[in-house]
Amino acid sequence: MSVENNIPEIRFKGFNGAWEFQTIEKLIKDEILLPPKDGNHGNIHPKSTDFVDFGIPFIMANNIKEGKIELYNCSHISKEQADSLQKGFAKEGDVLLTHKGTVGEVAIVLKNKFSYLMLTPQVTYYRVLKNKVLDHKFLATSFVTGSFQYTLKEVSGGGTRAYIGITEQQELGISIPPKATEQTKIGNYFQQLDTLISQHQQKHDKLLNLKKSLLEKMFPKQGKDEPEIRFKGFSGAWEERGLGEVCEITTGKLDANAMNKDGKYDFYTSGVQKYRIDYPAFEGPAITIAGNGATVGYMHLANGKFNAYQRTYVLTKFVANRIFIYFMVGNVLPIKINQEVRAGNIPYIVLDMLTDLKILMPSKSEQTKIGNLFKNLDTLLSQHQSQLKKLKQIKQACLAKMFV
Repeated sequence: MSVENNIPEIRFKGFNGAWEFQTIEKLIKDEILLPPKDGNHGNIHPKSTDFVDFGIPFIMANNIKEGKIELYNCSHISKEQADSLQKGFAKEGDVLLTHKGTVGEVAIVLKNKFSYLMLTPQVTYYRVLKNKVLDHKFLATSFVTGSFQYTLKEVSGGGTRAYIGITEQQELGISIPPKATEQTKIGNYFQQLDTLISQHQQKHDKLLNLKKSLLEKMFPKQGKDEPEIRFKGFSGAWEERGLGEVCEITTGKLDANAMNKDGKYDFYTSGVQKYRIDYPAFEGPAITIAGNGATVGYMHLANGKFNAYQRTYVLTKFVANRIFIYFMVGNVLPIKINQEVRAGNIPYIVLDMLTDLKILMPSKSEQTKIGNLFKNLDTLLSQHQSQLKKLKQIKQACLAKMFV
């Protein structure tokens, strides 16, 4: 990026020339943006008793996340009350910017069944006036660039009490290409990226909800010995066993200092992330379980040779389907941990808690079917997570290189 010349590092073919820096205040004075003044930035203070079950959505800062307006969890006011208020409304195409508490979340008001949305004092809207040379999608993308966000957070003070007033907002600025067509191309490009990200996120969330539902229905609930649903051809009660009866349970011997980022083998600790180490002590197929810390109970499927932290439990030598055991334990262990922990104490696992952990077991063939189902779901979830990560990285790289 050539900051000195105000020219982006990457741009669409056919465009050249320096971009022009404009403050929001100047864009307003040039009648390009509708100014958020006279309360038009969201200045409604209804009482909780004014809220209704169905009506006009009432948007607060926490309703705007990752470029989207979450209408499903917001409060509502009646259309009559909304119509009586002469301020604080946003229409299709408006760019929303949170500026109190949660500062810097950005979204565009899309076409929906409501003629407008009501805003709290936590949210500003900017409206591009008709026939003006500024693309509203470009404006929204400019607001999420690193440079704008950094300045916004600096001015607002950061933290949970962060705030930036309308006057301070108008002193901020963005750089604008000389041609409106370039703005449109950039705005459309990032909107397409956001659409892809949103689609993968929705697919991921649907799969995650499906997995949660199946975990509840395909494993017996407390006090029951049969699941609510199961594969065709299987029936009868599941057999109760202690976890120590179906596998061998030991612990790692090392502390965190033993890890080596260039090591040859996986090193499992009490965290979610896997590390590396120079020498192994175990060989899979295995399951590791974090024994303490914030992620107590977190499990990994460990294959090949590996090593483990001293408060990490290692399950090997299975006489049942390992994948089934992995999901079965993942279903019942959090309940056991919550039952054992005392108020105010940090949750942890002792060896007896695992060896005596009661689990229910169907036939081996049913174990295999259940294990494979959830393993396939996890594979799909992992693929969506990987794609989401790549798309978000692409977006951040493009924001850095396509703006000045």
